[in-house]
Amino acid sequence: MEKEWDIVEVLRHSRHDWLNRLQLIKGNLELGRVEKVKDIIDQIIIESQQESKLSNLHMPMFASLLLKSNWENRLFYLEYEVLEESDCLAIDDTLLSSWTSDFFSYLNSAIEPFQEHHLSITIDPQKEGARFFFDFSGIIKKEERIEQFLAKSSETDWLIEIKEFSLNEFALEVFIPKAKVE
Repeated sequence: MEKEWDIVEVLRHSRHDWLNRLQLIKGNLELGRVEKVKDIIDQIIIESQQESKLSNLHMPMFASLLLKSNWENRLFYLEYEVLEESDCLAIDDTLLSSWTSDFFSYLNSAIEPFQEHHLSITIDPQKEGARFFFDFSGIIKKEERIEQFLAKSSETDWLIEIKEFSLNEFALEVFIPKAKVE
């Protein structure tokens, strides 16, 4: 069951993240590492731009899921990138969010605890729908969990293609056509 987040919890986590970043900047300034400070600020700018692009997709449930993902007790670190700003209103936000949440759960149950795991999601909005690229690197202990999820996912009208699958990484491309307007 997914945790319900209230505004106070969201602000608390966000404030904690910003304080960590400010401490990194302050510490590097005190050590005279101006180039490192510039790198940290550049990274903050890029992440903020990506948050903005994600929010502008008009898929609030999906955006919320990704934005709060690293605050939850998952065994992987999530990164995302939106390739271009576009309006994905025709994509079913509820279905996409549910599918992605299930994917996170299956992935979490398939990977080795206490290891470094990284999941990157690239979102490519297009006229005819949207493409989502899921790239994982880490240690997959129970590959059958991923296979179960993918078998279950074949029930949708989405085009799901496994680009690579090994015990250390996998790449998945999901194309979701725009919903038909009646």
